[in-house]
Amino acid sequence: MFRKIITIGGTIGIFAVGFGLIFLMGKLRPTITPQEVELAPPAVFYTTAAPGSVTLDVSAQGEVRPRTDINLTAEVAGRIVKTTDVFVIGGAFVEGDLLVKIEDADYRAALAGAKARVAQAEELLRREEAESDLARKDYEALGRDGDPSELTLRMPQLAQARAQFAAAKADYSAAKLNLERTEIRAPFDGRVRERSAGVGQFISPGAPIGRIFSTDVAEIRLPLTDADLAKLGLSIAYVETEDEPGPPVVISASFGGAFHEWNARIARTEGAIEASTRQIGAIAVVDDPYGAGSDDGTPLAMGLYVDARIKGRPIDNATVLPRTALYGRDIVYVIKRDNTLEERKVIVVSADRDTITISGGVAAGERVVTSPLRGAKGGDKVTPTDPASLPGAGGRTAEDEAIASATRDGAVQ
Repeated sequence: MFRKIITIGGTIGIFAVGFGLIFLMGKLRPTITPQEVELAPPAVFYTTAAPGSVTLDVSAQGEVRPRTDINLTAEVAGRIVKTTDVFVIGGAFVEGDLLVKIEDADYRAALAGAKARVAQAEELLRREEAESDLARKDYEALGRDGDPSELTLRMPQLAQARAQFAAAKADYSAAKLNLERTEIRAPFDGRVRERSAGVGQFISPGAPIGRIFSTDVAEIRLPLTDADLAKLGLSIAYVETEDEPGPPVVISASFGGAFHEWNARIARTEGAIEASTRQIGAIAVVDDPYGAGSDDGTPLAMGLYVDARIKGRPIDNATVLPRTALYGRDIVYVIKRDNTLEERKVIVVSADRDTITISGGVAAGERVVTSPLRGAKGGDKVTPTDPASLPGAGGRTAEDEAIASATRDGAVQ
């Protein structure tokens, strides 16, 4: 019994000492007073606006095509007796050059027969004119009153003789024309694309002989969007005039292991929008692509796929900014002198992968935010940071380089 009392008393004493120690430690714990922590404004990158005149260029691609590309066909039947040296694939010719000669013996004979019939009809007409004149004199010699009838003056016979003479001359003209058509000559300056007939082959009217194209003008169809037309200041169904030529174009391509450029211009735009792409074609032209319009002797060959850079219209008071400066469709943020944000609505006239070009909205020297801003609004405090001042920045960021390049070239694509 005594042992149980000691065990119970010891247990109670241990619990009492433990609770006492806990109470004493609580009393000795220091009191902490909550304090608000003042957060520093977020750091943001910025670029300094530098408005100026910017020319908006447009890039496009297209295939070089001749203005005139026709199938050469025969107008008369016969056997080919001659083809000239220029009538070969790739051969060059000038307007009026003989390409193909068709046997003309039958057509010469027909021309001789037609000439004889003209002579016979003319002799008959002269005789009927003499007979009519003689009939009038005989009628007057008889002293009869009134005008003589047409039969008396042989007017029907005279009209028939005149008609026969006109028909004979028409037959002669047709026979002469057929004889001339036995010589197939070039209708323009150009080159031979295909040849489908040769010496000894008999051809009929309308039979294909070859295919030729003109080399006076080369055309390149360049598909453009509505935004591209706005950059260039062109309208649907635009046509250049002598006083106002179209925008200049630089055509380029790698050909023969070298890079070449040709000068062109926009001559017109198509009058309808293509339904499948919602684009409109602008036609660039190069005069004399195989001669004066060549690049140091390298012609702008038909069928070549080329790149085109079209010079747009200049825009005054435009500013080039990094693409990251744009929030939404038309909002940028400007850092005011007290380092607070101000929201600005701008007009975006051009945008590409790295930069945007805006018309107005910011003044020269203003700091435009280029950092992402989540939940920012006008009046928020920020800490402006110049990217060029960061360690290892090398003085310029990639965005700055893109803007500097665009400003230096005076153009944004």
